[in-house]
Amino acid sequence: MTPALQIESRRWSRGESAGSLEAIAEETPVALVYNGISHAVMMATPQDLEDFALGFSLTEGILERPEELLDCEMRATARGIEMALTITGRRFAALSTRRRNLTGRTGCGLCGVDSLDQALRPLREIRNDLAVSPEAIMGAMAALPQLQAINREVHALHAAAWALPDGTVAAIREDVGRHNALDKLLGGLAREGVDSRDGFAVVTSRCSYEMVQKAVARGIGLLVAVSAPTALALRLAEAAGLTLIARAHGEGYRLYTHPQRIATRQAA
Repeated sequence: MTPALQIESRRWSRGESAGSLEAIAEETPVALVYNGISHAVMMATPQDLEDFALGFSLTEGILERPEELLDCEMRATARGIEMALTITGRRFAALSTRRRNLTGRTGCGLCGVDSLDQALRPLREIRNDLAVSPEAIMGAMAALPQLQAINREVHALHAAAWALPDGTVAAIREDVGRHNALDKLLGGLAREGVDSRDGFAVVTSRCSYEMVQKAVARGIGLLVAVSAPTALALRLAEAAGLTLIARAHGEGYRLYTHPQRIATRQAA
């Protein structure tokens, strides 16, 4: 299944109507099945789904380490895509104790949890010596539009990118869901053995609590978002030791928490 389709439409502009083809983002149900048991169904862009499956498993606490995923098989069905994951017996036993059946809409970050403990699970404290300059942050932000290959066609996808301390964007993933894009990125980094202490993440979306949770789950020290954060995201970032920058655009950014990782504390 392709991430975008060519769809015929009629464009009306300045009193004139004409037919044309345009690229439209695909969206499909993706079922995550662990050791034969369906656990979650998420609406996602059908690309980089192996990364998505691993990233989701790690950021949701289903797996602690990438090595606990023993196999991942993608199966296309008439109604969507099934990701059949084989995980270790220890992690499957832990998963079986969680009464969670997740059916996630595209923009939803809290779908199907059945307790407050699951919604706001404890976060580990981030400790690293990452140092990033404002220029590196702005450089990474400036590079994103040209690297969003699918979004340049469809104008409907979020992106999550991994940047090196000098601002070079080393990896990027796209999805119609902002948290899906971040899971894809984090899964791809885990598959490649990238040390999460050696760079920072950039997301082209608002920064709500689950984006902080996912970044912290993988030990990321700096998260940069295009849009504004929520108050809960700021509280979680402060408590976990995450440096959170938001409202990042061509004019500058706002630094909210843990400024020690920014080479200069002068923030726009």
